[in-house]
Amino acid sequence: MEFQDKNLNCVDCGAEFVWTAGEQHFFADKNFKNEPKRCKGCKAKRAARPAGGGGMARERVETTTNCSSCGKETTVPFRPTQGRPVLCRECFQERKFAGV
Repeated sequence: MEFQDKNLNCVDCGAEFVWTAGEQHFFADKNFKNEPKRCKGCKAKRAARPAGGGGMARERVETTTNCSSCGKETTVPFRPTQGRPVLCRECFQERKFAGV
């Protein structure tokens, strides 16, 4: 299949950019179905922004609780849900490697 350069418009800034024949060939090789929507500058800006959108970084929660298996006090990186067991690192590893 013969590819030719194609002019597209960026959905973010509205600028016209060229989708080269080489880029189209690459897309075809990867079985990508959609044409690019953003120019290289807007694509780079979008990739550089922090994950999660809105600009607010998600705060990590540290909760002190007791292990459901051995009873030892431990800290976990989430808020425990009522009715679900919470394990310390050692008990978690034991269960993980035991296949439970």
